[in-house]
Amino acid sequence: MSEIKLVRPDILDCLANLSSDEVFTPPKVVNEMLDMLPQDLFENPKTRFLDPFTKSGVFLREIVKRLDKGLAQAIPDKEDRLNHIFQRQVFGIACTQLTALFSRRSLYCNKNVQDKRSTARGLFSTEAGNIGYHRCHHTWVNGSCKICGASKKALSESKDVENYAYPFLHDEVFMKQAQELGFDVIIGNPPYQMRDGGNGTSAKPIYHQFVTQAMRINPRYLSMIIPARWYAGGKGLDEFRNKMLTDGRIRVLVDYENSSDAFSGVDIAGGVCYFLWDRDHKGLCNVSTYFENGNMVETRKLDEYEIFVRHNKAVDVIRHVASANRGKPFLDERVSSRKPFSLPTNYVPSGKGIPCWFIQRIGLSYAKRGDVVDNFNCLNKWKIIVPKAPIAGQTDFSKPIALYYESNTRLAKPGECCTESWIVAGAFNTQKEALSFKSYLYTKIVRFLILQTVVSQDVTRKNFKFVPDLGKYEGEFNDAMLRKMWNISDDEWDFIDSKIYNTEGANK
Repeated sequence: MSEIKLVRPDILDCLANLSSDEVFTPPKVVNEMLDMLPQDLFENPKTRFLDPFTKSGVFLREIVKRLDKGLAQAIPDKEDRLNHIFQRQVFGIACTQLTALFSRRSLYCNKNVQDKRSTARGLFSTEAGNIGYHRCHHTWVNGSCKICGASKKALSESKDVENYAYPFLHDEVFMKQAQELGFDVIIGNPPYQMRDGGNGTSAKPIYHQFVTQAMRINPRYLSMIIPARWYAGGKGLDEFRNKMLTDGRIRVLVDYENSSDAFSGVDIAGGVCYFLWDRDHKGLCNVSTYFENGNMVETRKLDEYEIFVRHNKAVDVIRHVASANRGKPFLDERVSSRKPFSLPTNYVPSGKGIPCWFIQRIGLSYAKRGDVVDNFNCLNKWKIIVPKAPIAGQTDFSKPIALYYESNTRLAKPGECCTESWIVAGAFNTQKEALSFKSYLYTKIVRFLILQTVVSQDVTRKNFKFVPDLGKYEGEFNDAMLRKMWNISDDEWDFIDSKIYNTEGANK
């Protein structure tokens, strides 16, 4: 009879996430983040650690494990050692009352630190220990919190309902105390977004506020795992992106195209990343990119481009193309911005007027003549219009992406317009030029260059910033022509080919 092996999974690996906004971090990822830190921090009895938005307590628990081992010589007695660690070295602020209980149970083996079964019994005057939570309140201005941007309509201030006024953002008294106390390491996984009162489940990112707040405390080291959508900015993230890319103190950046590689079963559009910010570092960053077939590591300058390019191989392609196109324009100068004809997505078709392309379900109908504004002087030209959200529904960017192909783009004739569901990729005097431009857009290399700036379902004019504008469009373009024009190597082409789908109407 074969021996039966008992498997004892880590309970923190088995917890279900509270929501897609508050995601529990697996112990494996936590330890990868802790591995980035100088390990002598865990041998120093004066090192202070803070998780300012603890949810399951996994960061604090794994830190205690390392301190317990690292301080064995400095404090030989295990009970004395753990007492010292619990009292003086490890601190947390819970996101909610519920996560406070989770975290105390993980760290102290009891939700009540004063309980006789607690590993920290007798050390604290309150049942919370060093994992605090107190209810804060939003500061409402015109229906939104002026601190975090939460919607008053979406959140309740009832005493019995969690209001998600996170203490780390809303309690300035704590911030002053934290700055006075001083922390060597701030580490954790902040809440990702907050409902903003828009249509449906509309939400605004909030994770960047936690990063910025932690920097105010000025620890020696800061590490957080956050969504990767900040790479391209947008929706309140432009200033944060610029700060992160130009700061110079991010020493390590680890990127996951597929969020499930970090958080099993969690789907976060655009993937996630974690970083190590080193207060005393100034210079290049060690960038690790995880994808389906492994990972790639390269030392890079984060602000080489305005938008962070996540793939190290893609950086070389972009460099080749930029070098060949030096001094010439790129397509972000040709492509229209949103609402090219001032017609919103929900614009209602009219029975007559100017022919107009609506969402694909409606197709070609009419817009009232007085509602159409020719913002880009292209109404009377041949136009290639492309969907604003060409990859809607695909959140895993580690898999090949199509972007543009025959069935999701349109050739709009002179006199035809479109709603905000579309953007005008190019407008021309002749149909031949428009069709030539379309063949250029369909090449894998062009679509690959666009993809390097994309971290969400929307694609706007800024996402065309790496694609050269050839100026003159004649005949049919293909990838072989562009490879020769831009000196794309076989290895680079294999990578491009693996990231972009072959689709109907798209050149191979």
